[in-house]
Amino acid sequence: MTAKPHPLFLGIDTGGTYTDAVLWSEGGGPKGKVLAKAKSLTTRHDLAVGISGAVDAVLQESATDPVAIKLVSMSTTLATNALVEGQGGRVALVMIGFSEADLARDGLKTALGTDPVVFCPGGHDVHGNAAKLDLSGLEAALPELGGSVSGFAVCAYFATRNPAHELAARDLIRDKTGLPVTASHELSAKLGGPRRALTTLLNARLISMIDRLVAATEGFLGHRGIAAPLMVVRGDGALVSAAFARQRPIETILSGPAASLVGARHMTGLDDAMVSDIGGTTTDVAVLDGGRPRLDPEGATVGGFRTMVEAVAMRTFGLGGDSEVTLEDGALDPRILLGPRRLVPLALSGMVHGEAVTSELERQLRAPNPGRMDGRFAMRTGVPDRLAAGLTAPEAKLYETIGSVPLALDRLLASNAQNATLNRLVARGLVHISGFTPSDAAHVVGKQANWDAAAARLGAELFARRRDGRGQTIAATPEAIAERVLVTLTRWSAEYILETAFAEDGLDGAATVAHALVQRAVDAHPGIARFTVALDRPVIGLGASAPLHYAGLAMLVGNGCIVPEDTDVANALGAVVGQVRVSAEARVSQPKEGLFRLASGQTVRDFTEEEKAIAAAEADVRALAAERAKDAGTDSAEIEIATEFKVSTIEGQRMFIEAHVVAVASGRPRIAV
Repeated sequence: MTAKPHPLFLGIDTGGTYTDAVLWSEGGGPKGKVLAKAKSLTTRHDLAVGISGAVDAVLQESATDPVAIKLVSMSTTLATNALVEGQGGRVALVMIGFSEADLARDGLKTALGTDPVVFCPGGHDVHGNAAKLDLSGLEAALPELGGSVSGFAVCAYFATRNPAHELAARDLIRDKTGLPVTASHELSAKLGGPRRALTTLLNARLISMIDRLVAATEGFLGHRGIAAPLMVVRGDGALVSAAFARQRPIETILSGPAASLVGARHMTGLDDAMVSDIGGTTTDVAVLDGGRPRLDPEGATVGGFRTMVEAVAMRTFGLGGDSEVTLEDGALDPRILLGPRRLVPLALSGMVHGEAVTSELERQLRAPNPGRMDGRFAMRTGVPDRLAAGLTAPEAKLYETIGSVPLALDRLLASNAQNATLNRLVARGLVHISGFTPSDAAHVVGKQANWDAAAARLGAELFARRRDGRGQTIAATPEAIAERVLVTLTRWSAEYILETAFAEDGLDGAATVAHALVQRAVDAHPGIARFTVALDRPVIGLGASAPLHYAGLAMLVGNGCIVPEDTDVANALGAVVGQVRVSAEARVSQPKEGLFRLASGQTVRDFTEEEKAIAAAEADVRALAAERAKDAGTDSAEIEIATEFKVSTIEGQRMFIEAHVVAVASGRPRIAV
């Protein structure tokens, strides 16, 4: 009898610089088998191009019939990178029952920036009792907002206890504008209105980006005849269906890093480790404990904003192979600074645009003195024109000047004001800056060779002739400055890993201590006080550039550094070996003695007996979890329910305050038959 072939799984990771693909089979041992892997440049103007480049390569390498693929799973760092770099679509925030003073809490005003906000009377109290709702101001603003924003975020006071006012606003907006609307109760059942509003705002900004990614992937799969379900990795490492992710893209922040943790555990078999994943834009550091990633109970923090998204306890730093390289201002002996902004490496720009880049770099080198904009270019990202809605007149004028071919900044910008305008276009995700990066440094010293090394060397030469506080050039040769940049990246990586470890241990001043320890470790004269530190677990280094940048890491962190064989596709591999996991919550409160109010999903019900209210809550969350698990992509979910009571004792009598009921459903994703 011929053995039935094992189903094939296709994993895709769309990162800031590269899109990875891996073809994996459940057969071939306890870890399965990687049949093929490939990389292609992420093409932000049309994500399908990068996806097709990577997937077509693995299909060709493995000689696989696309029909044999039974599941496609994808992780992405696009949402994470967008928040770190301050990018996203322009959205309108609708606050119901809040005042303008609430914008000052939890970083909401900073996150909102110049995007519009509408305040409406309404909302509920802690028991779900309604105040009077008035949406007339919102309705009056919708004609103008409908043409200047890409979506809406709606947050009502105590919507987690009664979402009726959010639903009314959502329906009105959809009816009048047809634009995407995110309601806060759909994303979190936690209290804390401003932070819930922040999470909702960020979700609304990301919808168009994730929608484009999913649409590009689905379109490509259809053209290749791959009729398999498409899954997306969530920030806690769980898988959800593409349709689920489209509605809740905020939950894909830290998707790529979460997938990498799953992949790291799968590849190494280590239960306890520090995992550091270096990409083009960010370095993500997290802890594996007992074979599972630690989750952040307070919600994921990305780009300086604390959200209500349950995700891995990951610390994301703006440090990667494509980080902006700058020089410390005003110092006699200035330090090299990296990130947090991502640039398009000059080597990559040179490979794609050739003479348009190298001729400008050579022109700048012929100048007798270095210029502050040397080695810098601007180009459009290629996003749809509708995402450029709401530009000011100076922004629109500058945006018109910039095209798809890199334009040297010393030709483009005439003033500091224009530089600030350009930075706003970059923050909106409309324009890329190209410049000198660690990836260029690696090309200069021959440790990377996939792009244009000549353009990288020209960029390094321009950077090396910058002046320190004494008026001297900061490096004698392009190779010298390149080595200095690479050493700095390894040092900063060690500092971020130690900082994460200290923070997990609850130590104050983690960043300061980590910096001091690494400084002493590399100084030729460490000083009178000698001290060392060692991690209690090894580091798993992930990312295509990990073998280069982490080669000297072990000495700085006091433990081993393991770089797995398939480290370059850890995210894509983690995407296909994960499980679907979703949850549903309900709360039972006691507004007055003898009345038990159940809030679950979009319904609020009253009971006269505690036991009946709790039984109804458990039944509700079981049904909700089962429904969400099916929507998220599994037909074989196991459901676990946990109930937490808050009670007090008065004169020996038990007094019920509140009950929190949570159902968690998990299972393997459904595959094509």
